[in-house]
Amino acid sequence: MADIISTKKKEKKNISNGIAYILATFNNTRITITDMQGNVISWSTAGANNFNGAKKSTPYAAQVTAENAGRKAMENGIRYLDVKLEGPGSGRESAVRTLQSLGITINGITDITKIPHNGCRAKKPRRV
Repeated sequence: MADIISTKKKEKKNISNGIAYILATFNNTRITITDMQGNVISWSTAGANNFNGAKKSTPYAAQVTAENAGRKAMENGIRYLDVKLEGPGSGRESAVRTLQSLGITINGITDITKIPHNGCRAKKPRRV
């Protein structure tokens, strides 16, 4: 007799507020949607949406990625998002517009791109 293995059904969370982290680099776009404590609800990347090479960094790839991540988040009840943008990529604005067009209310947009400040002290010159 075959044993029946019971699998636990994935429960839908009912979270209305969240944070969307959009990392737009020159090579890829990654969108992570979390709750207010930082627990990941949904994520998507341009590479995971079958974009290859230079196409991953396009605004269209960011749009598809945002739509994918946004729909998964809306299934868990997300209605309001704070957006945190990072990186110099071309998909920043199109990702935010797509999240808005899905019916998610954007509370605020913050740029969290790291800015270099000449870093730590340079190595001393080598004496030969």
